[in-house]
Amino acid sequence: MTASIDFNRHPCFNAKVKGQYGRVHLPVAPKCNIQCNYCNRKYDCVNESRPGVTSTVLTPAQALRYMGKVLEKEPRISVAGIAGPGDPFANAEETLETMRLIRKNFPQTILCLASNGMDLAPHVPELAEIGVSHVTVTVNGVDPEVTARIYSWVRDGKILYRGVQGAELLLARQTAAIKALKQHGITVKINTIVIPGVNDHHIMEVAKTMQELGADLLNCMAMFPNAGTRFEDIVEPSRSEMAEIRNQAEAFLPQMRHCTRCRADAVGLLDEDRTDEMRGCLSACASLPSTTEIARPYVAVATLEGVLVNQHLGEATRFQVWKEDGNGGYGLVEERPAPPPGGGVRRWQTIGRILGDCRAILVCDLGETPGRILKETGIRPITMTGFIEQGLRAVYTGKGLTSLQARMRKCASKGACAGGGGGCG
Repeated sequence: MTASIDFNRHPCFNAKVKGQYGRVHLPVAPKCNIQCNYCNRKYDCVNESRPGVTSTVLTPAQALRYMGKVLEKEPRISVAGIAGPGDPFANAEETLETMRLIRKNFPQTILCLASNGMDLAPHVPELAEIGVSHVTVTVNGVDPEVTARIYSWVRDGKILYRGVQGAELLLARQTAAIKALKQHGITVKINTIVIPGVNDHHIMEVAKTMQELGADLLNCMAMFPNAGTRFEDIVEPSRSEMAEIRNQAEAFLPQMRHCTRCRADAVGLLDEDRTDEMRGCLSACASLPSTTEIARPYVAVATLEGVLVNQHLGEATRFQVWKEDGNGGYGLVEERPAPPPGGGVRRWQTIGRILGDCRAILVCDLGETPGRILKETGIRPITMTGFIEQGLRAVYTGKGLTSLQARMRKCASKGACAGGGGGCG
């Protein structure tokens, strides 16, 4: 999927091209799963340039439209990243959907994410499948006694952990995530916030441990004291102090020395930031419809002969993909093979990815589990009987669908639609 992409165009991972190529951060991830004692996420603070800040938050569909506008203004953008304003994997559905949309519509774009690592590991296989090639993980220490001072809390699901217990959990999750990323061939950069009197004595141990885990690059960042945080009175490390730390850490990992501490909505070249200029466009895109319909122009159909909607989702070996033709009618785009039976719920998830640019799927029936999974991936499952064209007209116009829909019935198959993925036979 990513074989033809020139990864040397990533300006954060390759300082030589920072004046040739740029990045855009798509702010689709507002929620966070940890609370850092140096972080104050003011979404509307337009006068600050630091991580965790954005002027607005986009949905995945809005982010796709914004990406197109950005490239019109600045064609040198080579990287689309998600860096907050919270954590991408505290907003996993929005993050993955955005990455899928960018990959589908801008296939030469390098995909990049920045995360605290807490909820990252379970999503690594899908990131690799989408073609996310670069991931940054913020690791501020490898001794929970040290990092317990840095985080107020860590949230796992609905449970909050504090102190050393939270720090231990976070470190375990970060370690698992970095290992998984490297196993899937993804380039890993480590961000470490240097906090005087807290972890500045500990940076070499971080560098050594990250080297052992296979990380590719280390970015030691001076903590910026933010008002309203627990660390607001800690003095920012000096340039000379940071230079010495980076020089020592370089014995373990290559150092990033050109970081600009980007906002969550940053756009432009690292040395020619255009965030202020693009703020109006960002705001305009945030006012667009928030549903994925603007980013999903197609409708999938389960059909035997291409005339009627007459196949159960679990029986389908292929799907027809249709679109509006611009003249009041509908045209067949292509046929896409369905994944083979078996694999449990993963089969339905795979169908969701195969049909990721479809807003709906027309089937004569499906079970509760695949229906739920398709909805979670942004595809509306519609059970109906009748001609394909009638179903398409109902979906695209929103009229007359009720009369076409068949009554939902519980699938009698022993494996397929209860979630087994075995197909209806």
